[in-house]
Amino acid sequence: MRLVVAGSPAAAVPTLRRLAASEHEIAAVLTRPATPQGRKRVLTPTPVARAAEELGLPVIEASRVDDEVTARIAHLGVDLGVIVAYGALLRRPALDAPRLGWINLHFSDLPQYRGAAPVQRAVMAGDTRTAATVFQLVEALDAGPVYASDPFDIEPEATSGEVLAAMAETGAETVVRVVDDIAAGTAVATEQSGEPTLAPKLTIDDGRIDFAAPAAAVHARLRGVTPEPGAYAHLGETRIKLLRSSRLPGGTPDPAPSLAPGALAVQGGRLVVGTADDPLVLTEVQPAGKKAMDAAAWARGLGELDGKVLA
Repeated sequence: MRLVVAGSPAAAVPTLRRLAASEHEIAAVLTRPATPQGRKRVLTPTPVARAAEELGLPVIEASRVDDEVTARIAHLGVDLGVIVAYGALLRRPALDAPRLGWINLHFSDLPQYRGAAPVQRAVMAGDTRTAATVFQLVEALDAGPVYASDPFDIEPEATSGEVLAAMAETGAETVVRVVDDIAAGTAVATEQSGEPTLAPKLTIDDGRIDFAAPAAAVHARLRGVTPEPGAYAHLGETRIKLLRSSRLPGGTPDPAPSLAPGALAVQGGRLVVGTADDPLVLTEVQPAGKKAMDAAAWARGLGELDGKVLA
């Protein structure tokens, strides 16, 4: 089949590469325009744009799929559109531009976690299982009938960034399988069932860690907001990025002492912080204006920890 592939972030690149290596033809790649990045604000193409250039594929850069972009897609004479995290909604004229419409790879077990941040919200909720789902794109948010949903186990220490990277690889295989089935005329889509839940985009406020919550909830939130928007707390007036944490192992022979929420202590060579129940181990932090560092080493630089509290 002749395809148009839409996507922008790194999570869409495995699908683009896998489709480019398949028997199907990619007529064009739709991605968002280059944006200023870094301290020097260097104009930087999206990961998908860079991959498309490497693969020698034509690129359409657009922040939204307006009438002009829709006409360009229609002129390509494509059979099917494939979209993975493009970053903009497609309205009816654009949905109808490919002969067979569009399919979408979504990183949740739909109808759970419809929206922009399904992996982050699942990790924040402490979920242990999710799915890579390919469905027919419709005008309603992530509501179309499902062609395939492949389960994915969430590792207990994995951040949302790590989960998404792994799901992007497995999800690419799911997409190709569905495209092959559509080409063969054997694909079957089933309407979604169950009560939908939403996964809105995260904000900086979502990264603020509340140590008055139980350790499991704190650990899940820290993992879920990593790497974006990033977990943080304040030590006095200083903002501390919290890059990684871990739960105390079960059956620890010398358990950490009881600590008030946010209180810091070193136990067994590890930096622990109090929560509503068990202490949580902080393993990597980044103080404001400094590089990421081992949390225990950072604690040693603080001197006496008595009375020092993350809030």
